[in-house]
Amino acid sequence: MKILMFGWELPPQNSGGLGVACFNIAKALGEKNAEVIFVLPKKGNVYQDGFKVLFANVRVKVRQVDSILSSYLTPQKYSNILSEVEIKDFYGNTLFEEVLRYGKEARKIAKNEEFDVIHAHDWLSFVAGVTAKDASRKPLVVHIHATEFDRTGGRGVNQMVYDIEKWGMEKADKVIAVSQLTKNTIMDHYGIPDEKIEVVYNAHVEEDARRYENTLRDILKRPIVAFAGRITIQKGPDYFVEAAKKCLEYNPDIMFVMAGAGDMKDQMIEKATLLGIADNFLFEDFLRGGDLEKLYQAADLFVMPSVSEPFGLMALEAIQNGTPVLISKQMGAGEMLTHCLKVDFWDVDEMASKILSVIEHKELKECLIENGTKNLSRFSWKNSAKKCIDIYRNVINSIKKNA
Repeated sequence: MKILMFGWELPPQNSGGLGVACFNIAKALGEKNAEVIFVLPKKGNVYQDGFKVLFANVRVKVRQVDSILSSYLTPQKYSNILSEVEIKDFYGNTLFEEVLRYGKEARKIAKNEEFDVIHAHDWLSFVAGVTAKDASRKPLVVHIHATEFDRTGGRGVNQMVYDIEKWGMEKADKVIAVSQLTKNTIMDHYGIPDEKIEVVYNAHVEEDARRYENTLRDILKRPIVAFAGRITIQKGPDYFVEAAKKCLEYNPDIMFVMAGAGDMKDQMIEKATLLGIADNFLFEDFLRGGDLEKLYQAADLFVMPSVSEPFGLMALEAIQNGTPVLISKQMGAGEMLTHCLKVDFWDVDEMASKILSVIEHKELKECLIENGTKNLSRFSWKNSAKKCIDIYRNVINSIKKNA
């Protein structure tokens, strides 16, 4: 089985969970003797064409397209990036022109590579995936990690992004959703039929987390409640700050940490100041790798109050690092996570109550850690890869049967 895969980020240059998921899916597919050609926009010289050290002993080849597409782009962010590029004429004048240009490059790759199926991740790569399908006559599977409704919290949906998402799913032979929650969104908002969509859950790396000494908890010697990720409307950072205010009215010793970057970060810093809780807030930059693991391990509780979260990979990472989690009921991972705390993202009173319960009751915290760790056995990248391969085979056989 040979897979031509289109994405737009991989670690260590990822700015969210999609890159982590793509990396682990590709690696797990390689471990099942599939050959993966992973195509992504070029961002510096971190990746080289050919086999990557990151995928040692696994048949995954990385190919790069010279493009300034990057993670979680909006039209305005793209314009800002383009303004800093010396040779502007090479790239599209708008985000959507650049997406189309990436698609044209995909046609060249599709004509020069041998493969059985195409797998495209999220809307930025859908044009590339459809173009490769047209050029090769091979089946296309599109993978939905988040929709425009998730990224915007349902407010201010970009019509052009929505149109590309819908078009890509309609052109695809199969659609993969990362949760039943996401599948329902696809059916309700995009009109894609139930039978065309398969749910393939994300997972966690099945290895013991590294343990660190002198974490933030050791330094501060105070209870720590953490939030990490993109500080955008989708992730519900404002609800986290509001819940913190209510918690501090009962326990002024708690330290809240918000790590990440996004268009709401300055607003959250200002909000904490206006609420008079800035002394109990620590704002950090976007963390990844060991730095993120240190935050998980320092925290008494990891909170994800997302307005709309198709999966929520960081919840699994936190649990793997021995930290209990509080997630919103609007999170896909909650379909499989049974040993964690859950709350509606907008219910800041209940959120605050559950945060205080974990801080004040050691037995609850230990129970969540013990059973949450056992719960992780339900998530496996090997199983996710196996399901992807089954999907590939089914669409290939279906096309042959109808030919």
